[in-house]
Amino acid sequence: MRLKLLRRRLSVTAPRMIVRSHLPWPLRWAALALTLGFSAALAMWAFEFGREIAGLDHGAKQELSRLRGEVEELRQDRDRAQAIANTADSLLKAERATQERLAQQLRSLESDNLAMKADLGFFERLLPADGQGGLAVRGMQADVPTAGQLRYQLLVMQPGRGAAEFNGRYELTVSGQLDGKGWSQTLPAPERSLKFRQYQRVEGQVEIPPQAVVQSLQVKVVDAAGGVRANQTLRL
Repeated sequence: MRLKLLRRRLSVTAPRMIVRSHLPWPLRWAALALTLGFSAALAMWAFEFGREIAGLDHGAKQELSRLRGEVEELRQDRDRAQAIANTADSLLKAERATQERLAQQLRSLESDNLAMKADLGFFERLLPADGQGGLAVRGMQADVPTAGQLRYQLLVMQPGRGAAEFNGRYELTVSGQLDGKGWSQTLPAPERSLKFRQYQRVEGQVEIPPQAVVQSLQVKVVDAAGGVRANQTLRL
């Protein structure tokens, strides 16, 4: 029996034995990944090296540099256009503001012009015809806004648009009651000079006794020689 078993083991029909080394699967996968990575890197290097030898990479770099230069020029053009647009917008706003201000000034001037035309028409109606009458006092007004103050205004005129220039002065005399008695006062007039051809507007304010009750105001227009040329009395 033993002899038969020994013959089987030594004969050709004996079972084969395979010797394998035991290696864990993670290490096998890591080795495979390293091999594949190395192969891919080698292939990429070969591709880049071949493209550089063929001159393809050099042309691509030049094209990329040219495109970057064009992009930079376009960016600068855009910045310049934006700056011009901002400046134009600022100038437009300033022009609009100036036009609005000028329009307001024009409306104000038109209003002043209408007022001056109205005053001129009023004064022309007050002027007597050429050769009629002499120097006159028109539009005389007076009031006492506070005790001790007399405010007045008047218009002195002479006929004829071609009349000679008048040089003189005007005198004021205030009349009324003071402490129950009649009272009058001729006010000093060092600054009440007149110099005009057709008309001159006169207005001012003088001091009077605080207890005085003003009843009338008389105005005399005196020429340079001392002659009285016009006389007007206003009842208050």
